[in-house]
Amino acid sequence: MMVIRNMAASKRKLQLLTSRIIGARTMGAVPQKSPPASSEELMRLERDYSAHNYHPIPMVFSQAKGACVWDPEGNKYIDFLSAYSAVNQGHCHPKVMKALIEQAQRLTLSSRAFYNDKFPILAEYLTQMFGYDMVLPMNTGAEGVETALKLARKWGYEKKRIPKDEALVVSCCGCFHGRTLGAISMSCDNDATRGFGPLVPGHLKVDFGDVSALEKIFKDHGEQICAFLFEPIQGEAGVILPPDGYLKSVRDLCSRHNILMIADEIQTGIARTGKMLACEWENVRPDVVILGKALGAGVIPVSAVLADKEIMLCIKPGEHGSTFGGNPLASAVAIAALDVIKEEGLIERAAKLGQELRDQLVKIQLRFPQIIKEVRGRGLLNAIDLNNKALSPVSAYDLCIKLKERGILAKPTHDTIIRLAPPLCISLEELNEASKAINDVLERDLPKMQEQKPKVETSTLQPCDRCGRQL
Repeated sequence: MMVIRNMAASKRKLQLLTSRIIGARTMGAVPQKSPPASSEELMRLERDYSAHNYHPIPMVFSQAKGACVWDPEGNKYIDFLSAYSAVNQGHCHPKVMKALIEQAQRLTLSSRAFYNDKFPILAEYLTQMFGYDMVLPMNTGAEGVETALKLARKWGYEKKRIPKDEALVVSCCGCFHGRTLGAISMSCDNDATRGFGPLVPGHLKVDFGDVSALEKIFKDHGEQICAFLFEPIQGEAGVILPPDGYLKSVRDLCSRHNILMIADEIQTGIARTGKMLACEWENVRPDVVILGKALGAGVIPVSAVLADKEIMLCIKPGEHGSTFGGNPLASAVAIAALDVIKEEGLIERAAKLGQELRDQLVKIQLRFPQIIKEVRGRGLLNAIDLNNKALSPVSAYDLCIKLKERGILAKPTHDTIIRLAPPLCISLEELNEASKAINDVLERDLPKMQEQKPKVETSTLQPCDRCGRQL
């Protein structure tokens, strides 16, 4: 009996000691509580605890399916941004989610220190689908751009015999290739570049769509230029399309001057414009293609750089890489993402519905010619360019807020352009609903906002710090 009592006493002492140790370890820890449910509280938390590097539309995503999104309160919206074309396949596509879950239960990461059983399958799939010898996998689009820049420089020194540290890259005014230091060194956006210098040297600028300017810069500096890096359609600049024949002229100039033609298809690729790649609109094959965004179907970051062996094998082991690049989870998702594009005919769907959307927007433009300057786009990458004077003092952002109140989620680029890029699975009925909302905002909401919003002095455009142009 005494032994049992002693054992019980020892057990109580052990429990007391354990509780003290646990208590000591957790002292000062953040108290656990249920996550806040309301949109307002969630937005407040983000404002308080997250860096202020974005200016989002005040709407909280809580659930999404296809082309639709719901906030925490259960309100339904139609998504007309697609996470900047990352969810071309639609939100939470069942085939992609199935691939994600099944792979997550088997293997998520090997690093490139070892092989895994998914990336080689993706590598073969990508190279055969896009017609290149090799692929270098990364995670984000910006990483893809950085990879292409390094690859171009390495090729320039090894193959073109550019003197050491003299390689130049040409890019376009108004371009957007990400926000890493290498990417902003090509940027004409003062907000992206100011306060982050010194920028990476070795960059030259040329106007997008200007063949003569490109030819001149190639003639003046061609021996040192390793690459021309461009977007086939400039997305962030406002869905700016080049003149017909521009891409073919670029291809010809790059071939003549032995300069790599590098297409940033991160936003325009994977069926967005009604072709698998936007360069296909002119049957042009770049030397290097950068993919991202929809390659991961909005489920996981996946990017890739495609090139032939003569270019790709300039990079040797240890010279470039990423712990997560080519990871089996991302590879499984990317395979499923590409399958969905093919199986559901999303290339053809983007072309057909994109034309329907532009036809509807042109009809609205005819009703409000003083407000809408231009409707432009290709496939389901489109924009409404607004007349700043007729719009004042209202901005494109203000109109997007009103669109949100009518159940349509769009985001402006600059003060006067609204980009419209819904998931490629969107229905005709949903397109019609969006067009009606745009019409109603211009007809009913805009006049009231112009009356109520105080007029402010419009700031004069500041020229680009890099090239001196006003964009």
